[in-house]
Amino acid sequence: MQSDNLPGRGDRISDLQNGLNAEAAPVLLSDPFLQQPTEDTVQVVWFTEFEGTAHRVEYGENLTVDAETTLLSRTREDSDSRVQGRAFPGLTRREIWRHAATVTGLTSGGERLPYRVLSRHDNGKVVLSDTFTLAAAPPKGKPLKILLTSDHQLKPMTPANLQKVVETAGQVDAVFFAGDLVNVSDRASEWFDDARGLSFFPALQGRTQSVLEKDGVSTTYTGGAIIQHAPLFPIIGNHEVMGRHSTAGKLKDELANTLPRTLVSRFYPLPERANTDSDHRRDPKIMAWIKKHSFNTDTYEEIFSLPTTPLPDGHKTEQYYALSFGDVRLVSLYVTQIWRSPSLSPETKGRYRESADTLNNPEVWGYGQHIFEEIRKGSTQYNWLQQELASDAFKRAKYKVVMLHHPPHTLGGNVVPAFTDPVAVENRSEDGALQSVQYEYPKDADYIVRDLVPLLESSGVDLVFYGHSHLWNRFVSEAGTHFLETSNVGNSYGAHLAGNPRNVPTTEQVSEAGDLSAFGKGYVTLGDPNGLTPVVPTVAPLTDDNGQPLPYLASNDITSFTIFNTGSATLTSYYFDTREPDSAVVKFDEFKLGQP
Repeated sequence: MQSDNLPGRGDRISDLQNGLNAEAAPVLLSDPFLQQPTEDTVQVVWFTEFEGTAHRVEYGENLTVDAETTLLSRTREDSDSRVQGRAFPGLTRREIWRHAATVTGLTSGGERLPYRVLSRHDNGKVVLSDTFTLAAAPPKGKPLKILLTSDHQLKPMTPANLQKVVETAGQVDAVFFAGDLVNVSDRASEWFDDARGLSFFPALQGRTQSVLEKDGVSTTYTGGAIIQHAPLFPIIGNHEVMGRHSTAGKLKDELANTLPRTLVSRFYPLPERANTDSDHRRDPKIMAWIKKHSFNTDTYEEIFSLPTTPLPDGHKTEQYYALSFGDVRLVSLYVTQIWRSPSLSPETKGRYRESADTLNNPEVWGYGQHIFEEIRKGSTQYNWLQQELASDAFKRAKYKVVMLHHPPHTLGGNVVPAFTDPVAVENRSEDGALQSVQYEYPKDADYIVRDLVPLLESSGVDLVFYGHSHLWNRFVSEAGTHFLETSNVGNSYGAHLAGNPRNVPTTEQVSEAGDLSAFGKGYVTLGDPNGLTPVVPTVAPLTDDNGQPLPYLASNDITSFTIFNTGSATLTSYYFDTREPDSAVVKFDEFKLGQP
């Protein structure tokens, strides 16, 4: 099927790394990857920087299927972008084309077929991928190896981490990804071709060249060829959410410039017809207006093919979902909030206060660490989750796994303050002038601890998997539910035990800011603020300076990953010390679901 003038993969990768554009030498911006497997189908997705005239998947014995092509609507670059051979002095639209084809007629027994993808440029030149393998969703009873990962975010150890996954576990059957795939979701190069070799797709497809320097020694890592063969199941983290749309400035500023949707009409008058329908989700144009002036997950949703979830109120969403994969029932939630600085300095638009120089301009306030999608009892997502946990598909599953981004239990810093709506407190002088705005987060109103976790535990959830704090630690509740955070791929801020307290407001700072007696109560500086004791790794824990085993891994030199083996009900965690590139991967923790 391949003609003599079709380029090989070596040519394609060389062209991509040299920064040649689509007109000079057509290239694929990504290898194909797998999405939405069913008992007899699977979707193949890939990207180019040209629209093209033909895109298709070739699979099995001379079978082909055409792809549907769509243009990503919000992908851009800016002066912080790092694309070899290209510069973006200002905010620049970058057109990225997505190609998706559904391969049908597969068998439910898990038989793997070879496949490759072909894209034809408008000038007639053709680019062809290498050959990979695909399969339908596995049947119940089939032993699987599933990679649990999160928070890649162009972190320096990610390619080494993923390379060691493949070297250690071989080909995995799926990837569960607990959010924060990149840093700035609308920046195209973070997904495809950042010059540092840290982009999302190249690292997960084993086709990057990332140089990691440790102790004067430089080592090149390629990442791992994983998602060309294994379906990827992601969820939304705070870095998948972009703020109010801008046509100038930097994308990182737009990422942080979110506004609670309940305040949109206060600053941006809605279209007239918005007043005739209290439920704005029924009008796509009104919802688009609201998203433009608050926040959105458009690029994330346009890149991935996710299950469409019917909701109890008659609407549908792709932002959270549930599916069965072999013996696993995976419930993926949208539980995250904007990240803001914990600093109390007067110039900070942070989680605890507004910047002093913007007090008279509430349109640009940050409104604390506001939540993007409600999970409190009675919310739409909570009501859907109740239905899912009561469903036959969930109850009959051998393994019940819930994935979210924000941690229910952790030694990390991002678990404080409580996951609840910020309560604004305005401090005014005697003449009524606004002097400061502070935000409180009542600990007893933590929606994850108060509403979500009891529901999960009472429904028999085996594993709650999450990220956000860039470390590894795990916990077990009295109900027997396991809680695992495995997101240590670099940029770790440590675990908050003795000697490393969290950065939370102190009594002195609160007094200076407004003398509010309730402010800061419940901001736990050490340990898990939600009451569980971390489990010491069972096989080979790291130790402190006194030789005592540590109940966590939080390092910018040592990276970790976890493999879930459904055949044995075992979750095994490994670490690799990047300071010793020739060293072996170490199995440091292992436990079984259904056991403490």
